Amino acid sequence: MKRTILVCDDNAGILTAMQYALADTFQRILTLTQPEELLRTMAAERVDIVLLDMNFSLGTNSGREGMHWLQVLRQAHPDVPVVMLTAYGDVPLAVRTLKSGAADFITKPWDNDELIAKLLNVLEAQQQLAPLDEVEMEHIRRAVDRADGNLTAAAKMLGLTRQTLYNKLKAHP
Repeated sequence: MKRTILVCDDNAGILTAMQYALADTFQRILTLTQPEELLRTMAAERVDIVLLDMNFSLGTNSGREGMHWLQVLRQAHPDVPVVMLTAYGDVPLAVRTLKSGAADFITKPWDNDELIAKLLNVLEAQQQLAPLDEVEMEHIRRAVDRADGNLTAAAKMLGLTRQTLYNKLKAHP
């Protein structure tokens, strides 16, 4: 089964190379140069895995490193694995990244076969069924994101009353 990957890197050349390298493995390859677009994109698209750069240096991204965005993604979409991509591959950085919730770590330049193998291994590990309440909460979070935090609109999208949605959110903070 082919899946969707979201690749976020501020280097357009890296994004192009990823599209070529991953074309036979993933049905859809979404690319972003601005990490600020991650949550909006993931609220609108079904994403199976994220490949996220460690260092963003262009424009407004300066100082908003990949570790920050890893934490944002882990909080908003805990069921979507994030693989970090960096030009600075050292053991302490890899350990810190994994302890922060990354599913794996890939260094630039990468070997295409190794890249694909790591991504597929992460996806295979995700095949385990998540508990129903986790799946439900992720679905609710996406609806709330899509409704820009408006609980009334999110409840309508989900076919729930606002009070029922509020109670579900209160029960699972």
